Amino acid sequence: MNTKICLLVASSLMLSLGLPSCFDLNKSPEGVLSTDRPFTSTGEIRNYLNMFYETGLRAQGFFAGGGDGIAGDDVMSDNISASALNARLNGQVALSNAKKLDEYTHIRDVNYLLTSLKTPDADSPADYKQCVGEAYYFRAWYYYQLLVSYGGVTLVDEPLEPIADRLKLPRNSRLEVADHILKDLDRAIQYLGEQRSAASMRVHRDVARALKAEVALFEATWERYHKAKDDAFYDKAVTEDKIRDYLTQAVSAAKAVVDRGVWHISTSGRPNDDYRELFQTTNLSSNPEVLWYKRYDGNEVGNNVNRYLNRGGGVIGLTASLVDDYLTRDGKPFVGNDRLEAKKVYGQELLPTVRDPRLAQTVCTPGQRLRRDEIRPYVVPPLLGEAYHQNVTGYSLLKHVQIDYEGNLDAEYKGATPGIQYRYADILLDYAEALAELDGAAHAAEIIALIHPLRARVGMPDMDFDREYNTESDYPFRSLNKYIQAVRRERRIEQACEGRRFRDIIRWAAAEELIVGKRAVGALFKGSNLENHPSYGGRLVYDAPKDNNLFLTGTPADALRYILPSNPAGYERGWGFKPGRDYLLPIRLDIISSTGGKWTQNPGW
Repeated sequence: MNTKICLLVASSLMLSLGLPSCFDLNKSPEGVLSTDRPFTSTGEIRNYLNMFYETGLRAQGFFAGGGDGIAGDDVMSDNISASALNARLNGQVALSNAKKLDEYTHIRDVNYLLTSLKTPDADSPADYKQCVGEAYYFRAWYYYQLLVSYGGVTLVDEPLEPIADRLKLPRNSRLEVADHILKDLDRAIQYLGEQRSAASMRVHRDVARALKAEVALFEATWERYHKAKDDAFYDKAVTEDKIRDYLTQAVSAAKAVVDRGVWHISTSGRPNDDYRELFQTTNLSSNPEVLWYKRYDGNEVGNNVNRYLNRGGGVIGLTASLVDDYLTRDGKPFVGNDRLEAKKVYGQELLPTVRDPRLAQTVCTPGQRLRRDEIRPYVVPPLLGEAYHQNVTGYSLLKHVQIDYEGNLDAEYKGATPGIQYRYADILLDYAEALAELDGAAHAAEIIALIHPLRARVGMPDMDFDREYNTESDYPFRSLNKYIQAVRRERRIEQACEGRRFRDIIRWAAAEELIVGKRAVGALFKGSNLENHPSYGGRLVYDAPKDNNLFLTGTPADALRYILPSNPAGYERGWGFKPGRDYLLPIRLDIISSTGGKWTQNPGW
């Protein structure tokens, strides 16, 4: 019988490994994995695992308007806005937009490997254990993506066909899926080797611990906050003991990384530069903060981050919501008349002498250099920027831009901004939040100690829960206890524009506070020196009957008006996120019909 098998591997990976997409199992050509003698060496296993290093991680990238890769994904949040409304935030995702569950194809491929291998024992070689550990890690990763997007899904541990066989099985509950993921990660932690740097660019034990802490914290907070709102999205079988068990697992996984004493926050004693430089450094193999990253070389495998952001544009902009959340230089909320007065002179509110220095390393300030070949530094946001060099809020993204990059800054896919998967800061933040959720008052000293390295890097004072507590009437989290509020703010600031914000919003069941009825607002325009600034040459058009190239809040009679990233016509009431539906994505109708009722649609769809 001339049986054939197709390995679903990215075409670029096929070329690099010399693997055809389909091959004859009756032959064993050189460089091809054959299942008549499956996986005769760890080299073959490692080559097979390489496909998951294409799909089982977060890619770095960007396109005009954001939303592609680590640097742009916060466009689906209250951190970054584009000129076009985000469909998920605005409740415009339709049932017809439901996607194929491609993760199952990858899960099938992982299962094929795992069912072909023997369970490692004490005498198994370390490199064999490493391969098995990587397989368990990636299966956990793919199921985690399904859990975040769809909730409970079908758990499959056999290499079933991704369509026909899978759809004969019912969906498992959220808790069952979360427990399965954590069990896979425990296996990964057991088998993976330990590393002291990210030089191999492969998964290792502390990476699995990092993902375990993230997953356990995600599910604990998802269940806690959705249950508190008694909506349709939490698992009805969940108990407070189960939530605390997840939080305890998050603490344990993060603590194991911290206790090794291997990883540290990267700092050279330059508080106004060290944070930003982490995200522009091409080679992070020896950086003590980075556990795992994807390296781009700007030639064979590059990205577009520099291309779209190297003049302060990208057809996106950071929001005032994010900018205003950074504390003052002395560690207090940035509120009241001090905030308003600072906004009247563009850039004043961003200065590291006024605010947490991470702000000026995330947002462009006047005088900032963006390119090695720059004749004139950044002065004001390019609200009239040509093509993709336009900024739409008045706050230009600096983080991720490789200012000192020697490659081509303007060509497609020639940038080398690194794709950081996990850094030590992520571990500290997950650890601190899990402790705050368990009992912030009891763990206050530990939380302060965990956050200390993040603050120390930029010269900020240690966390003080009373000093930082924001009770202003317009602050969305004013009703949270001071410990949880503080760690949530710290998380937002430290991880700003790293593509993590939306997952935080949905696990906190916080769309009602942060998204529904809100809109993205940018810098102060009327009432600041941006109005009539000579750099714009009188070409900004607003309040005209048509052909406006700038939109502002309020009316012409208002003394203070802020930049809007897009035309407010049609969404005067703000984002239309539907909290009874949009926390999860819809399931395709053909999947539901093919299961004979075993798969049901997600709530609200």
